[in-house]
Amino acid sequence: MINWQYFPKSDKAPAIVHTVVDAFEEASHRIDSFKFDLPSNDVLTEVCQRLQSAEFEVETGKKKVEKIFVPVLFGLNGKTEKSFEADAYHREEEFVLEVEAGRAVVNNQFLKDLFQACMMHGVNYLGIAVRNTYRNSNDFERVIRFIDTLYASSRIRLPLQGILIIGY
Repeated sequence: MINWQYFPKSDKAPAIVHTVVDAFEEASHRIDSFKFDLPSNDVLTEVCQRLQSAEFEVETGKKKVEKIFVPVLFGLNGKTEKSFEADAYHREEEFVLEVEAGRAVVNNQFLKDLFQACMMHGVNYLGIAVRNTYRNSNDFERVIRFIDTLYASSRIRLPLQGILIIGY
């Protein structure tokens, strides 16, 4: 079962969010964390074709030419000086997607994903896919509670227009 939550909760989710959720729903019987213990790259492989058909660039391997780089800093003559890798990126919609597995919450990988998306040029939306369950923990719920707290507090203002959390 795919769960998802869009933030801020006061905004209606844009169409690109539904496109991403649909890709996960189509693959749900192959990636369900209650049934399977897949690494994140295997989950990404299962949603890859559907994302690519929606004009996402998707990481397809570990070689440099198979990775997706989103610029962060520009240097001399406008050349990209620093970039971060993304699992998938829709340039027109300015949407970056990260797919996580076991270390999403245990190692706070979702926080690194959030930080990097905030630094990326041309990114206004972030999607993070996490397991619904991992080692008897509801990772999806734990991430949702954190993002909910982040939006409820007025202490930090994010440069993103929206965040999608998907539980698979």
